Amino acid sequence: MNKSVVVPEQAVVAPVIVPDVTPPSVAKAAAGPAYLVLGGISLSHFLNDTMQSLIPSVYPILKASYALDFAQIGMITLAFQFTASLLQPLIGYFTDKKAQPFSLAVGMGFTFFGLLLLSVAQHYAVILVAASLVGLGSAVFHPESARIARLASGGRFGFAQSVFQVGGNLGTSMGPLLAALIVVPFGQPSLAWFSSIAALAIVVLWRIGLWYKPQITARKAAPIPIHPDAPSSRRVVIALAVLVALLLSKQLYVSSLSSYYIFYLIDKFSVSTQAAQIYLFVFLASNAAGAFLGGPLGDRFGRKYVIWFSILGALPFTLALPYAGLFASAVLTAIIGLIISSATSSIIVFAQELMPHRFGMISGMFFGVAFGIGGLGAAVLGEVADHTGIAFVYQVCAFLPAIGLLAVFLPKMPKAAR
Repeated sequence: MNKSVVVPEQAVVAPVIVPDVTPPSVAKAAAGPAYLVLGGISLSHFLNDTMQSLIPSVYPILKASYALDFAQIGMITLAFQFTASLLQPLIGYFTDKKAQPFSLAVGMGFTFFGLLLLSVAQHYAVILVAASLVGLGSAVFHPESARIARLASGGRFGFAQSVFQVGGNLGTSMGPLLAALIVVPFGQPSLAWFSSIAALAIVVLWRIGLWYKPQITARKAAPIPIHPDAPSSRRVVIALAVLVALLLSKQLYVSSLSSYYIFYLIDKFSVSTQAAQIYLFVFLASNAAGAFLGGPLGDRFGRKYVIWFSILGALPFTLALPYAGLFASAVLTAIIGLIISSATSSIIVFAQELMPHRFGMISGMFFGVAFGIGGLGAAVLGEVADHTGIAFVYQVCAFLPAIGLLAVFLPKMPKAAR
């Protein structure tokens, strides 16, 4: 028996609304990178790392003022970087579950107070506390700012990470220059002047937080697809361990230069503290240039190849450095900085693509490992330098880039993941 179906009049005339099911990541990729946001987060990274780099840049002043040995200098670096290393993965894990759009501005407040405290510190314990506060600001800043850079990338993840990284590397390179021009002539109290940089960074990060806040809902609504050709869980664990080892070799070598290169030049070539600061600036500036180039090259040719070239490519130059003269040392450190820093963006983005569902935790872990390795390495190298001499430290560290051979164990990522 046929039954007639009565369609209500309201259903006939009602407009049909088709929901937009385009994933936010696809829409953003089509729109291209959000350059204003990328510029803002890179500027914030520049300001953040400029303030952080002032700490190792004033080591000669602190060493002379408080009669510190190399082991105590290394402990200052450890206090600063271990705080960031310990907390960054935890903060990243927390923001994976509940994003905090204005946490970056709050975290910069710790750096603000840390600099003020360091400018008036008269005791070694207070110096350690001040360094720890600056490290805490870094722990809050890096995981969520890396996520914002990726959200603003428009699908060009390596490029966005490089823009973000180059701000930090330029800031790091500015520390010795500012120390030579301001802190060395005017002394420890002049560190308080740089708290105005932290205040500017707080304003910029608050504005970025206003942009980021509406992105949080879209990020929660979009599921993260898993590519069928993605590596297995076992391969992911192996790859993460290899990436950590590669970052260890890179960061430990960079830490040996950033923490003790000034003392090496003074000890071997009898240059002034201000001249040594300029030589350190040359290395750190080349480090920034390499960090910017590495990300786009990884997008174009594949991150695995960039990692291979970056770590192993620096080996001949690191082996030659302990036997070079003053001018040749400056040239070699510039080449080393340019090559070895190009791996940073590729290593971090490679790790993020291995575990996209734990983006904040992975970002925090790798930024934290970088800080922690630098701090622990500085402390160990300080002990070695006290017993064997600073020149011996660079003879040993010259072999660190050979660890880059481990890159052979990295899996080939599917193109859709990249």
